[in-house]
Amino acid sequence: MAYGANYLAQLGELLVISKRIVFLTGAGISKESGIPTFRGDSGLWKTYDPAKLASLSSFLENPSLVWEFYYYRQNLIRKCQPNPAHMAISKIERQKVDTWVLTQNVDNLHKMAGSKNIIELHGNIFIAKCIQCGYEGNVNVNMALPPKCPNCESVLKPGTVLFEEPIPQKEWDRAIEIASSCDLMFIVGTSSNVYPANTLPFHAKDNNAFLVEVNPEETCLSRLMDFSLKGSAAKILPNISDLLNQT
Repeated sequence: MAYGANYLAQLGELLVISKRIVFLTGAGISKESGIPTFRGDSGLWKTYDPAKLASLSSFLENPSLVWEFYYYRQNLIRKCQPNPAHMAISKIERQKVDTWVLTQNVDNLHKMAGSKNIIELHGNIFIAKCIQCGYEGNVNVNMALPPKCPNCESVLKPGTVLFEEPIPQKEWDRAIEIASSCDLMFIVGTSSNVYPANTLPFHAKDNNAFLVEVNPEETCLSRLMDFSLKGSAAKILPNISDLLNQT
């Protein structure tokens, strides 16, 4: 989608003068890498019941079933690579070092793209945690079902935030701190329906930050935005990152 030169000029100026830039990203940015979203017409929840496969109560009741689903998701994700949207965010971080990614995704694609300042609000699917002793480590599909903690032999939990679990307090506090001190926030590929991540743009707005939404469709927070760019993040964000080279 093409945007007017004046529109892009304003964004280019904001990129240059902003000291802290934040990208709040959701499943839509990874969909363009081939990872299915959870919501939407082709979302995973159209096929699988989250109450049975991604909730804390289900994990406690049947950890093997939950891990089978997570191994399935790991296999899907391992076939995927960062797309131009992920790469554009990483490029902006290299030029504007106080750039942060607050992501609701668990797929590790931002890290693979080269981003370093990442807060994983919902955890990481390739990590496992022990809720008994606090162990945390990598997990892979070759481990037994369910995988056991090497320290205490307890069943390991997926390193993602399950339904019925809160976002870890340390990550959430840091996310609020970053959002509350940014000058420019991009909200990319998210329906803005998931609480509490959908409150972060309000923290940014309280700091008089400019908000830029990049999403194929209007969301419940579109009214809050200073700029709303409707279209593919993989097409729009590279154009935005190129603005830093034109100013």
